[in-house]
Amino acid sequence: MPTIQTTQTIQSIAVYCGSSFGSNPAFAAVATQVGHSLARQGITLVYGGGRAGLMGQVADAALSAGGTVIGIIPERLMNKEAGHRGLTELHVVPDMHVRKSMMIAKADAFITLPGGVGTYEELFEVWTWLQLGYHRKPVGLLNVDGYYDPLLDMMRHTVAQGFMRAENNAQLLSDTTLDGLLMQMRGFVPMDSDAWLNNKY
Repeated sequence: MPTIQTTQTIQSIAVYCGSSFGSNPAFAAVATQVGHSLARQGITLVYGGGRAGLMGQVADAALSAGGTVIGIIPERLMNKEAGHRGLTELHVVPDMHVRKSMMIAKADAFITLPGGVGTYEELFEVWTWLQLGYHRKPVGLLNVDGYYDPLLDMMRHTVAQGFMRAENNAQLLSDTTLDGLLMQMRGFVPMDSDAWLNNKY
């Protein structure tokens, strides 16, 4: 795990999660907890702008607790009436690439809740950008009811097979509780990406 020391100021967090609720009621409960907690701590929620599933749940929870919520949604999805029209800000953008770039720019940290392939894609992109030094912000999994245990096992397998260094794997934070994850994020120290690129790890 990265060295823990207070270095990160977190005023906004991007939350990646499913546009469905999933089969486990704990997923929606945690989405509600995350929305409430971020709002009560004065942390702006940045998310994909949808009104369905866990995405809508976390946004509604933050709004109900008086929080600021910024949604970013592609035109194609907005035109299908998938956008949440009750947000503090809703940015309608041309495509998924612009959406993800804007979310990364507007967030100080990134939390991934349970979700499907779109959620995985967002997680792996923002983690890759951290590894390559395109940002130096903490990236974390909120591992609800062991949902991400298989993924974490796969990452350890990737290290064992020589496709990733243990130091890079350790840059992905993980916790079963939001408070624990936020504590890790506030103490996160990013790797020296130049050292990684020069094979010094």
